[in-house]
Amino acid sequence: MLQKLNRSTASRPQNRPVKVLQFGEGNFLRAFVDWMIDLMNEKTDFNGAVQVVQPIAHGMGAMVNAQDGLYHVVLNGIRQGKPVREIRMVTSVAGVINPFEDFQAYLKAAENADLKFVISNTTEAGITFDAKDTNPNALPDSFPGKLTVLLYHRYKHFKGASDKALTIMPCELIEKNGDTLRDTILRYIQHWNLEDGFRTWISKHTVFCNTLVDRIVPGFPKDTIREIQQEIGYEDNLVVTAETFHLWVIEPCKAEGVTTETVQRSFPVDQAGLQVKFVNDLTPYRTRKVRILNGAHTAMVPVAYLHGLRTVREAVEDAFVGDFIKRAVHEEIIPTLDLSREELKQFADDVMERFQNPFIRHELISIALNSVSKYQVRVLPSVLEYIKRTGKLPERLLQSLAALICFYKGEAQGQPIPLNDTPAVLAFFKKAWSSENTSAVVQQVLSNTELWGTDLTKVPGLAAAVEEKVAKSGVLMAL
Repeated sequence: MLQKLNRSTASRPQNRPVKVLQFGEGNFLRAFVDWMIDLMNEKTDFNGAVQVVQPIAHGMGAMVNAQDGLYHVVLNGIRQGKPVREIRMVTSVAGVINPFEDFQAYLKAAENADLKFVISNTTEAGITFDAKDTNPNALPDSFPGKLTVLLYHRYKHFKGASDKALTIMPCELIEKNGDTLRDTILRYIQHWNLEDGFRTWISKHTVFCNTLVDRIVPGFPKDTIREIQQEIGYEDNLVVTAETFHLWVIEPCKAEGVTTETVQRSFPVDQAGLQVKFVNDLTPYRTRKVRILNGAHTAMVPVAYLHGLRTVREAVEDAFVGDFIKRAVHEEIIPTLDLSREELKQFADDVMERFQNPFIRHELISIALNSVSKYQVRVLPSVLEYIKRTGKLPERLLQSLAALICFYKGEAQGQPIPLNDTPAVLAFFKKAWSSENTSAVVQQVLSNTELWGTDLTKVPGLAAAVEEKVAKSGVLMAL
């Protein structure tokens, strides 16, 4: 029988000072941030532990504490064309505080003089203001409210000392997540009529970082957990699987006496051999991710699905669709971006390897959710920028648009397509495709400004090119 994993059975005592307070104990943070901090402890002089705060009443805190914060991360992926598998026991987590059960223990965490950082991942909906949080002396419902209460307790405990202000790095997947969190906290300060000194402490001395995170984390491997536990030699009920690829871009916001370099020195995660970038502006990296990674997904789906394929891996490894998406990325998307060609090419190559990961089954139909709005945000900017920069039409991205219009007909080769979009979008396409006139369908779709934010029939040559591709059988002909 295997031993239960804990610090006693693994001979891994927790002897590091807590330097990070983390809101969230879920799979992503444990396979991304805590895994990185564990490597940073090993390869730099950071020497810090993570104290986790359970952000919801019913979470995984008890499970994490039962294992004294220990767990294994299993990485599976493709690197330079070869399968890669790595397993690491993560020792950076000290334990979990449940503020719903012990509010005073939660506040006590703010009194830690060693504390330097706050990290969070409370879902995209987590950074919101809730006017129903009216009592700063009790645990608020919202994450920003909880954080405001904690920071206010720290401010009072250390009598407003500027060197006890923290660096906050939210990982929620929203644009300008650091700016948004800071603005929400300032709103709570006003809502609760807290003192001006605290507002100044937050606005001038607390560092809020905008961040971009990227790693696919499938989570607990329920189908193979017994084999993994035999391999690691412990009964670990917190095993988390992830792809090998990872990227963390960190942009510190303005604070008095703080620069990007000072945050980088205090949190030297990039010195641990990890794909982490400290930048003054992460906008180009967000654009790169949206246009290349997300854009490739969105551009590929209708073409691949109509071609009879059903998973991302099948699509990339298919002779026609694989060539289509690679050329679309390298010849039509990358030329519209402003980072170095070498950096963009490397990122694109990494994306294709991620798409081919044999350990992750990614269904095309799941990516197809809300494909029209996704095309508008992820692909259309590349189309318009390509036309602007070259004076030519991006043939493959328009082929994808034509395939998207055909996809929303709702059937292919006589079989129904399980479309998943808003009722308004589905109703529009159903009405548009009631016409047997292909030209009329294309004109109606491309001129719908609610779909695209602009009238695409006014872009010279675009409607004619799309109409020609839609008219071809299944829009599957190679260019």
